[in-house]
Amino acid sequence: MNIALMAHDGKKELMVQFCIAYCGILAGHNICATATTGKLVSEATGLPIQLYLSGEQGGVQQIGARIAYNEIDLVLYFCDPATPGKDSIGEIARLCDQHSIPFATNAATAEVLILGLSRGDFGWRDIVNPTR
Repeated sequence: MNIALMAHDGKKELMVQFCIAYCGILAGHNICATATTGKLVSEATGLPIQLYLSGEQGGVQQIGARIAYNEIDLVLYFCDPATPGKDSIGEIARLCDQHSIPFATNAATAEVLILGLSRGDFGWRDIVNPTR
């Protein structure tokens, strides 16, 4: 499965810690991320991560385009509600809803999705998008 990682600045360390905790599960999948988040996660876990631009330089839009083309199967976007003016989360949420892509904005929901991923609960994504 193709997993996208993004995090607001105040949640990047949480994303790193989450990925360390679930490195064994994530290692079996293709991961992409915005630049800073991906670099931090890769350095901490050793996971290979396809890096896009930083979020503010267009990385969120690059991942959004992959979502729009139904090339992403799971999105983890750790949001900091205290960060003003970050409306990219709404666009990513809309795209995930439009394409029935599981989407988490916090560690609690991400954990449920990752554990479901490890059980094979997302096999239906192969039916939704068999050309991946």
